Amino acid sequence: MEPRGKGRARGRSVPAAVPPTAQRPGVPQQQQQGGPPRPAPGFGGPPAPQGAWANRAPQQQQPPRPQHVPQQAPWARQAAPLQAQQEVAGRGTRQGGGGDHAVPPAASGGIPNVILGQGDGGNQDPPGSAGRRGGGGGNGGVRGRATRNEIIKTRPETLQSKCGTSGAHLKLQANYLELIQAGKWCLNQYRVDMVPELDNIGERKGLMRLAMKDVLNGYLFDGTVLYTVQTINPDPLEKFVESANGEKVRITVRRVGDVAWGDYHYIQLFNIIIRKCLHYMKFQLVGRSYYDPTSKIQIHEHKLELWPGYFTSMRQHEKKILMTIDVDFKVLRTDNVYDMMCQSRDARAFQNSVIDSVVLTYYNNKTYRIDDVDFKANPKSTFATRDGGQISYIDYYKQKYNIRIQVEDQPLLVSRSKPREIRAGMPETVILIPELCKLTGLTDRQRENFQLMKSLGNYTRVAPQGRIQKLMEFCQRMRACKEVIDELKRWDLQIANTLIELPGRQLPPEKIFAGNQKQFSAGPQADWTRDLRSAPMLVNADMSRMAVICPNKMARDANDFIGILQKAAQGMSFQIKPKLFTIQRDDINSYLEQIEEVTGMNPTLVMCILPNPTVDRYSAIKKKCTVDRGLPSQVILAKNLTSKGVMSIATKVAIQLNCKIGGAPWSVHMPLPGLMIVGYDVCRDSAKKSKSFGAFVATLDKGATRYINFVNEHEHQEELSNHFATNMILACKAYETQNGVKPKCILIYRDGVGEGQLPFVHEQEVKNIEQKLKQELYGDTEFKMAFVVVSKRINTRIFHKADNPPPGTVVDDVITLPERYDFFIVSQCVRQGTVAPTSYNVIHDTIGLPPDKLQILTYKLTHMYYNWSGTVRVPAPCQYAHKLAFFTAKFLHRQPHRDLANTLFYL
Repeated sequence: MEPRGKGRARGRSVPAAVPPTAQRPGVPQQQQQGGPPRPAPGFGGPPAPQGAWANRAPQQQQPPRPQHVPQQAPWARQAAPLQAQQEVAGRGTRQGGGGDHAVPPAASGGIPNVILGQGDGGNQDPPGSAGRRGGGGGNGGVRGRATRNEIIKTRPETLQSKCGTSGAHLKLQANYLELIQAGKWCLNQYRVDMVPELDNIGERKGLMRLAMKDVLNGYLFDGTVLYTVQTINPDPLEKFVESANGEKVRITVRRVGDVAWGDYHYIQLFNIIIRKCLHYMKFQLVGRSYYDPTSKIQIHEHKLELWPGYFTSMRQHEKKILMTIDVDFKVLRTDNVYDMMCQSRDARAFQNSVIDSVVLTYYNNKTYRIDDVDFKANPKSTFATRDGGQISYIDYYKQKYNIRIQVEDQPLLVSRSKPREIRAGMPETVILIPELCKLTGLTDRQRENFQLMKSLGNYTRVAPQGRIQKLMEFCQRMRACKEVIDELKRWDLQIANTLIELPGRQLPPEKIFAGNQKQFSAGPQADWTRDLRSAPMLVNADMSRMAVICPNKMARDANDFIGILQKAAQGMSFQIKPKLFTIQRDDINSYLEQIEEVTGMNPTLVMCILPNPTVDRYSAIKKKCTVDRGLPSQVILAKNLTSKGVMSIATKVAIQLNCKIGGAPWSVHMPLPGLMIVGYDVCRDSAKKSKSFGAFVATLDKGATRYINFVNEHEHQEELSNHFATNMILACKAYETQNGVKPKCILIYRDGVGEGQLPFVHEQEVKNIEQKLKQELYGDTEFKMAFVVVSKRINTRIFHKADNPPPGTVVDDVITLPERYDFFIVSQCVRQGTVAPTSYNVIHDTIGLPPDKLQILTYKLTHMYYNWSGTVRVPAPCQYAHKLAFFTAKFLHRQPHRDLANTLFYL
C-alpha cells in the first residue's frame, strides 16, 4: 500500500548565511530567556569542528533523566556527572529594563508575574500563547497562533441562527469547565502617559511595575493601557520613578472607563489567574501546556520519557466563559543534543538533523526551536553582560545555575526570535549549549517505528472514561490546593467541578451507492468495508495495460499476488490485465531504467514491488513516474505479497488502482445541483523549509467522484492566495468543459489555517478569489460561494455516556463561539483512545444553505475519501488536498506532471 501522510511537515527557514566571528559581543536579552545572549544573524556551512566530534557530554543528573546511560560511540570519552541546581524559579522580570544593556537570563517556571503586586506582565505574551518559540512560549511550535489581541469576528452578518435541527438528539459532555463569578465584576481601563516618552515597551512595563508596587494588587499593562478590577485613587494618579539610566520619569494614570464583559482583556486576565493556579499546583509550563515532571513515564527501550500534563485555555463561548482542559503529553528524548552530535557522521549531518528541532533546556524547562549551529563558537566564547563586561558561557552557567559544562569545544545552537517577539523586547537570537538541551518530539524515523509508536500509544491514547477520570482528578487537585483556593477567592472566582453538559445531534447513517445500482448503509460505525468486497465499483476505469516491476527473487510471490489482485478486482467487476517485468537488482537505477523502458509501451499504470520501505527509492520512483512521465504508479512492499491478510490488501490495492486512473468505487447522494466543492491544504517542503506546497482539489461532477488537482509552491501567504485564486479559475473552466455550464455554487473547505492566519484569509484570501472569479469568469452573472475553515488540531473532546459519541454527532451550541458561524462534527468511529471532533468555521457564505443542510453536506463528504471504506475526519476534497500536498512536499519537491491533473494519482 502507498504510504499515508502522517501530518504536515514543520519547519522554519534559515536566513542567508553570514560568516561568523570567533567571538561576538552580547545582544540585549530579557530575563525570561533561557540562555545567554549572542548575536547570530546567520552562519555559513559547518567547518570540520576541532575536537568537538571526539568528545561526548555526560548525561545530566537532573530531573528528568533516564536511569540508564545511552550507548556511546567507541571513540567518545565520558566526563564526570554534573552537579546542577534543579529548582525552577519564577520568571524573571526587568525593573526599569528593556534598554540597551544586556540582561542575563533567569530560570522560568512559566508563571506570569502580572497580578497581585508582582508585576505587569512585563515581557509576557498574552495568555493562550507562551513566551518563546518552539513551545516554550512563542508561536513557532504551534502553527499560525494568533498574533492579535482582539477577537476576530467572522460570523456573516446575514446569519440569524447557526443551530441545526436534523438528527436524533443527544445529551453530551465536553472537556470544558465553567468559570463562575461570585460577585459583580468590573474591569477598569486606564490610560498611562510617561514623560519623557519611552519607546521601549519592556522599559515602560518595568517602570510601571515600580510605580504600581504599593497601589494595585493585580493589573494588566500593555505599554499604554492598564486594566485592573481595582479603582485607582486619586484619579488621575501621578507617580515619579527613576529609569535605568537615572532619569526621572513622570507617570500619569487616568481612568478611561469600563471594559465590556467578555472582552479579550477579561479573557487575558482569567487565563493569567488560571496559569498562576497551575503554578501553585506544581505544574511546569512547557510550551502551551502544563506538565508534571514528577509523574514522568520512562520508556527505556526507546530512550524516551513522557511528561503527563494538561492543556488549559479560557475563552468566551456562546453564553459563558469556559475553560478548555485536556490531557496532554510531552515526548522527550533522554539523550541530549550533544549525544546526537556524537552519533552524527559529520558536521553537515548534525546541522541538518538539529535545525528546526525543538529542544528543552535542563536548567529551566524552556523550549526553543533551533535555527542554526555556530561551529566557530564554543562555551569558552564570551558575551557582553549588563554592566558592559564580558563573561564566557562556561563561567555564566557556573555562576547562574551551578552547572559545569563538560565539553568546552562543542559548537553552539542558535534560536532566532520572530519579529513579533523582538518587538515585545526579546533578543534577536538566543544561544544554547548542546549538552544542556534535551531533544523533544520524535524524528520521522522514530514515527515509522511501529513498536515505538505502539509503546507510546499505550500511554497517550487515553480512552474516554480514562480521560474524564483524569480531568476530574485535575479538578480535585485544584480544590485540594490551598493557594489555588485563596487565589480564586481573591478574585471572587470559582471553577466548576463538573464537565459542561451540552446538547448534540446524531445525523442518520448515509447510504452508499456502488455499481449496478447496488446500495447499502454506512452503518452505525460508518464503515462499509465488508459490503464493498462484493459490490461492483461505481465507475470502472480501463486497466488493460498495467506493468508490474519487481526483482527476480520476488517473481513467484509477485505472480501469486497478481492472481489474488485479479480475483479481488473481479469481485468488484473490475478487470486488471497486468504484465510482469523483472529486474536483476533492487537498486534505484534498476527500477528507473525498467520504468523508462516500459513507458515506451504506453502502460496505463506502473506497479513497483519494493523489498523494503526505503524513502530514497520510493521518492525516485515517484519522481520518475509522477513528474517526468505523467504516469500513474503504485508501490507495494514485498512483505504485503505474502501477508496473512493478503486478500484484504489486494482489495484495497484494486480500489486504489481504479481511482488512480479515473475510476470511482462508490458515492453518496449529493442533493445540490451545480455545486463545485473545493479542498485546499498546505504542507511545508521537507527538503527546503522556506518553501511550501499548496494543493487545490475540486470536484467536477454532481456525485463528487471526479476531480481536478493543482499543486503550487510558495514562500509567502500572498503567493498562496494568488495561486488559490488562479486555480479556482482553472477548476471552474474544467467544470464547465465537463458539464457544459459554470458551477452555480462553490463550496470551499480550507485547511491549514491557524488562528493567526485567520484575519488574512478572511479579509484578503476570500476577497481575492471573489474578485478573480468576477473579473475573469462570471462578470455580471451571479454566482454563490461559501468558504469554510477546517481545523483538526483542536483540544475539544466530546463525550456521550462516558464514551465516544457516535459518528455523525454534531455540536453547534454552548461550546461554539459567538463571533463565528461554527460547528463541530464527529465523523469517525475510533476503536482506541478518544475521538477528536473537527471544527468548521464558515467565514463567508452567499450560498445561503441553512446550517442544517451545510452540516449534513459536510458529513456526507467525509464518506468520499477512496483510500478508506469508512468516514474520515474532514470532507474528502480537503483530505485529498492534504494527501496531495504532503505527497508533493515529502517525496516530489516539485509540481506533478500536468497529465495527471484529472486523476487521484497520489492515493
